[in-house]
Amino acid sequence: MDFAFLFADWLGKPAWMWLAFMGIVAALLALDLGVLHKENREIETKESLVLSAGYISLGLLFGAWVWWYLGPQSGVEYMTGFAIEKTLAMDNVFVIAMIFGYFAIPRLYQHRVLFWGILGVIVLRAIMIGIGAPIVENFSWVLYVFAVFLIFTGVKMLYMGDKQPDIAQNPALLWLKRRFNVTEQLHGEKFFVQLPDPKAPAGSGKLARFMTPLFLALILIEIADVIFAVDSVPAIFLITTDPFIVYTSNIFAILGLRALYFALAAMVHRFHYLKYALSILLIFIGSKIFVAWGLGWEKFPPVWGLGITVAILAAGIVFSLWKTRGDAAPARAG
Repeated sequence: MDFAFLFADWLGKPAWMWLAFMGIVAALLALDLGVLHKENREIETKESLVLSAGYISLGLLFGAWVWWYLGPQSGVEYMTGFAIEKTLAMDNVFVIAMIFGYFAIPRLYQHRVLFWGILGVIVLRAIMIGIGAPIVENFSWVLYVFAVFLIFTGVKMLYMGDKQPDIAQNPALLWLKRRFNVTEQLHGEKFFVQLPDPKAPAGSGKLARFMTPLFLALILIEIADVIFAVDSVPAIFLITTDPFIVYTSNIFAILGLRALYFALAAMVHRFHYLKYALSILLIFIGSKIFVAWGLGWEKFPPVWGLGITVAILAAGIVFSLWKTRGDAAPARAG
């Protein structure tokens, strides 16, 4: 059998590296759905912390392999991207908690929504990075556009401060309710149910398909990820233009989002000020390319970038935990 295709170049790396990575992702998803959470059950904080630590360890272990196989610079770039994406995912957790709270989704069914949400994220990020990589490679000036966008986003986040989105007025949610049949009540773990058609004559027995709040929550979570990806994908492209590093660091950080959610959902209020650290981080990432240009550097030193990134995130987490010490936790859904 000819295995030459395994060594064929695909987006700058041999095909076997991409296949091996996707194999790891598929195995982790199968383990999660088929073994650890075969049946719907509520995931407690202790289990969530263990799972989250496991996913983080796997992500760091993969980063160590990248460091060893592809070299120190690739390793530093992976670790920086992983840290940034993991922290931006924490901000995503706050939005997910709001969505679940609005629809009153019990913790018993939240894992199902998050699992399918993660599958959607893997596909969406692949599309965005697959489109973005050739553009960046052929039009390097796009990086400056990304940089300006991130600086603008960071400043906007600082300005908005504590303002929270009004989910009830979300345009996508309002559009779905206008165009489709939607139930007000949950129907267990079902995304769709068959109910009497409201447009049919009474007593006709005709049924119609209805979306449940569980499916609406899934749609809004996917939309939220697209919005977050608009920040995170340009951010990682400003760290490295290697599609393999960009995608693997993104996906390994996101894979643990379900576990991270259940670990943080009960203590979201303790990370109230983390948003400001994320704002400063986005401004820093966007400004690096201009700093390097102004100083005549080929690029901002990756090790410096990783160190400053970790320092900003650590300061934000420590300050947030200190500032919110003694605050009572809000009641949780379910």
